[in-house]
Amino acid sequence: MMEKAAIDREVEIDAPPELVFSFLTDAEKMVQWMGSEVELDPRPGGIYRVFVREGTIARGTVLEVDPPNAFRFSFGWEGSPGGLAPGASTVEITLVPSGQGTRVRLRHFGLPDGAEGEHDEGWAHYLGRLQVRAAGGNPGEDTWEEEEEA
Repeated sequence: MMEKAAIDREVEIDAPPELVFSFLTDAEKMVQWMGSEVELDPRPGGIYRVFVREGTIARGTVLEVDPPNAFRFSFGWEGSPGGLAPGASTVEITLVPSGQGTRVRLRHFGLPDGAEGEHDEGWAHYLGRLQVRAAGGNPGEDTWEEEEEA
């Protein structure tokens, strides 16, 4: 039986939880820090679909929406690269007030053993971009594709 792996990441964002939450649940805001196209219906049972780069499309189903505290969705890859079919794992994002800002805690679990490294790198990249954008900055053009090919 294949073991299931998990990753945990945390970042501090200089913005209130309500604003950070909107960058997780509004497709027009999400595309400012993640992906080039986003299809998102932020209610339980709604679609979560992010075109990350050519041939890399994340897809799942929204499982929980608790503004401005938590957002949870299933996650996988169209075409199942790495054996992770759409909806096969779960991402939980929790927002906790921290001074004038927000502590964002991300837990991605149910990953096939050995897949946590690449997903951890991806979430580090995108949480860094969210950190900049939600605080009012411009994370610039997403260079994830170029970084991966280098």
